[in-house]
Amino acid sequence: MTSRLASRFAAIKSAKRGGLVAYVTAGDPDRERSAGVLAAVARGGADVIEVGVPFSDPLADGPVIQRASERALAAGMTLTGSLALIREFRQSFDTPIVLFTYANPVVRMDAEVFAREAQTAGVDGVLLLDYPVEEAEPLRRPLVDAGLDPIFLISPTTTDDRIRRSAELGGGFLYVISRLGVTGTRDALSGDVEPLLARVLALSSLPVAVGFGISRPAMVAEACRYADAAVVGSALVQEIATHARAPDLASRVESYVAWLKSDL
Repeated sequence: MTSRLASRFAAIKSAKRGGLVAYVTAGDPDRERSAGVLAAVARGGADVIEVGVPFSDPLADGPVIQRASERALAAGMTLTGSLALIREFRQSFDTPIVLFTYANPVVRMDAEVFAREAQTAGVDGVLLLDYPVEEAEPLRRPLVDAGLDPIFLISPTTTDDRIRRSAELGGGFLYVISRLGVTGTRDALSGDVEPLLARVLALSSLPVAVGFGISRPAMVAEACRYADAAVVGSALVQEIATHARAPDLASRVESYVAWLKSDL
């Protein structure tokens, strides 16, 4: 059976356009408004939604997403709560969802239990940010058995052998980070993007999404010159934070996501 992620990237390719992958933190700014935000991102036209599970000790998250996690944790959001949000979302939307989390919550829940719960909630792919491909099998295998796509990160320092391995063991797409460091908005794409993506595309047949620093429609369009999709995280999370208490938060988020796609 073809996964929602595979179907969506095939549709993007068939339409000869770039895609938008939008990241939000589950439970930010609180549980109720987070549900509205997820729906707004889908209505705004995101091709894939990445849902970050708030975690107390992040490694790859910059200050904007760290603060979102802090707000969500303070409001009581958990891995179980994140899956419940996605289950609720699935009652109305079929937008593919990738769950972003760290290994600790998954191991604590139990990898097989997590995979089953994620699948029944409507998750399509999982990216474990701190689990290297060489050690991924104990957590990857339950995902594959549950029909979920394991997604791996590629960075400018990733060797060709690790790119090949990530493509062999991964599914859905490869997430290429355009520069080293943590998440956060930038004014321009890194100069490393084009040669890095050339290497990835030569070594893998999976779709490629590029992220870290993308914050405007022109940057989304530029990233899609080289990749199948662009990932926007910190800029969208900051938009949510800026208008968190506005009564029209959801409509603002919907408009913002549509704006991000406006140059595609």
